[in-house]
Amino acid sequence: MSSILKGSRTFSKDSVQETGNIPRINDPAPDFTAITTQGEISLSDYRGRWVMLFSHPSDFTPVCTTEFVSFAQNYERFRERNVSLIGLSIDSVYSHIAWVRNIEELFGVKIPFPIIDDLGFKVANKYGMIQPGVSDTSAVRAVFIIDPEQIIRAIVYYPPQVGRNTNELLRLIEALQTADKYNVATPANWHPGEAVIVPPPKTVKEAEDRLKQGYNCKDWYFCYRDLPERRR
Repeated sequence: MSSILKGSRTFSKDSVQETGNIPRINDPAPDFTAITTQGEISLSDYRGRWVMLFSHPSDFTPVCTTEFVSFAQNYERFRERNVSLIGLSIDSVYSHIAWVRNIEELFGVKIPFPIIDDLGFKVANKYGMIQPGVSDTSAVRAVFIIDPEQIIRAIVYYPPQVGRNTNELLRLIEALQTADKYNVATPANWHPGEAVIVPPPKTVKEAEDRLKQGYNCKDWYFCYRDLPERRR
């Protein structure tokens, strides 16, 4: 059995599974129970809320620190949208605690969401966060957006060298929530308050009727509509 060193810790390569079982969009989110900086949690505890589960390569690294500062600064914006944040890396809860205390000391920002201790790769393996082409011992910057029914609705990966855009993740969640609420789709670069796209017709009769329904149409398959709360 070969092993991998990460800092002062040794991991067995057997504990890191291949990434063939990465969950997909519209799959049920794999449940888990884990120790975190806020005690033990289970994903099932969050049923009824949106969840943004995200991994980072390592504590005490500069890009990850900027991300956590940004997530903390935007924490209320996520909470207003019924979204709970859960962080994860292949570090111990003691490392997480020391790091969040260091962030507060250096940047004056408290980290209000839990961070999973995943030294055993338990959660990372379930979600395909360990990708051997990048690293055998660090999670990639993965983001899983999970809806209140605990279905995975979006998956975003970033390489270790690139920090995530918090505003874009908020926009993604708002777009999903809007699509669900109104049975619509959102166009490229959409932001809340802007017009949305009506789902295309599925029959010849629907196509014939579409241009008579009062939407802003380019053609029978391409129509916009305003939402009730659209900003003027």
